[in-house]
Amino acid sequence: MQKLGLNQSLQQKLSPQQIQFIKLLQVPTAELEGRIEEELEINPALEEGEDQEKPDESNNEAEAEDFKESSSGDDEVDIKDYLQDDDYSGYKMQGDGDGDEESREMPIPMSSSLHEQLMSQLDFLGLDEMQYAIGKQLVGSIESDGYIRRELDSIVNDMAFSQGIETTAEEVEAVLKRIQTFDPPGIAARNLQECLLLQLDRMDNGHDIDVAVAKKIISECYEEFTKKHYQKIQKKLDTEDEDFVRDAMELIIKLNPKPGGGSGQNATKNQYIIPDYILTNDNGKLELTLNSRNAPDLRISRSYTDMFKAYDKSNKKDKKLKDAVSFVKQKLDAAKWFIDAIKQRQQTLLKTMKAIIDFQYDFFLEGDETKLRPMILKDIANMINMDISTVSRVASSKAIQTDFGIYPLKYFFSEGIATDSGEEVSSREVKQIIKDIIDSEDKDKPFSDDKLETILNERGYNIARRTVAKYREQLNIPVARLRKEM
Repeated sequence: MQKLGLNQSLQQKLSPQQIQFIKLLQVPTAELEGRIEEELEINPALEEGEDQEKPDESNNEAEAEDFKESSSGDDEVDIKDYLQDDDYSGYKMQGDGDGDEESREMPIPMSSSLHEQLMSQLDFLGLDEMQYAIGKQLVGSIESDGYIRRELDSIVNDMAFSQGIETTAEEVEAVLKRIQTFDPPGIAARNLQECLLLQLDRMDNGHDIDVAVAKKIISECYEEFTKKHYQKIQKKLDTEDEDFVRDAMELIIKLNPKPGGGSGQNATKNQYIIPDYILTNDNGKLELTLNSRNAPDLRISRSYTDMFKAYDKSNKKDKKLKDAVSFVKQKLDAAKWFIDAIKQRQQTLLKTMKAIIDFQYDFFLEGDETKLRPMILKDIANMINMDISTVSRVASSKAIQTDFGIYPLKYFFSEGIATDSGEEVSSREVKQIIKDIIDSEDKDKPFSDDKLETILNERGYNIARRTVAKYREQLNIPVARLRKEM
């Protein structure tokens, strides 16, 4: 049995202006110009350049009044005519709309991928049809770090099922050996041991004793090498000359354990940070400015405002004219929202950064990491009376240029560690102390995590061993056994 009833509910919806601001706030400076160019292309009511009418305040007020009047009354254009509930497609923004943004062709860097580089080398081997098909399958099986981890028997099965090509593991391995001669050295190895040997083979000219010893260490003493058991290596090599082993070990350490990591699209790309803020120290006085790219000159098109004023004096019963002015008003609103969102973005960026500088003032004066205070998003949100999510959007994608380097804003946020005196210090300070202790340790007897915990506790930092281990790993410092040197 169906029943009709009334339900009362309270819902909160973001306005188009709020959506616009949120999206622009998290855009870093490097991408802001592209975002503005995109808006200029899709909105003819928005133009670049300073507003020539700024000095004439009365004229602006009169235009605003015309705008209001033309939006009122039964015969006038209503915003509801072109802005339906939950449909902001009139104000096109990156990530909005019906998904066309996903299929838009984007510019890509003019560089070849690792796969393309290997295929171009494969073409020069002069392989027959069967061998070439095997080569393509092998190149396609190479992972981003340069290794082939799929078993050769599995590759044989793949070719049989997917291409109907019957081959054997021996035939596949024969082609693999030829691919392993490609650049970069060490490519297409099946494990680290093979990767290192491939690189040493490339260096071997038959006369370099260090290369010969290094190859022997990797092929015959690999387990001892991974555990840094130098005395066992010396014993296996039947030598008492430490320099003899040390020089070979130094050569091995310089080899590339991830040969695919330095080539093409599979590599980690160089990222050039464009700072959003510039902080200068003028005789002890900190001065903060926004990168000029964050303050573009934008204005509303005069021709579009004139069109709207002309409508106010025309026959408003004309349906075609009413449809035209509906489009004009939509674009004018979108341009105004965009300009306001850019201005609000500037204000929020400055307000947030000033609060961070006030909180970490001692650090910004000298650049001393040990003077960083524990700081979380909530601390800054409370200082500027904004939501934590707003601070998070600013901190996650922005950077500041100082006299002692460029820092991402998230660098200044860290948890606190309690001391014996009852104070809290930044985890960054503790990490720096751990690094200093490890840098000055005796490499013959490096400190274990338990020992590091003891040293820190003696210095007044209340920290557990598991936290020491976590910070050490974050610093990319290996365990004591792997830090031991001859």
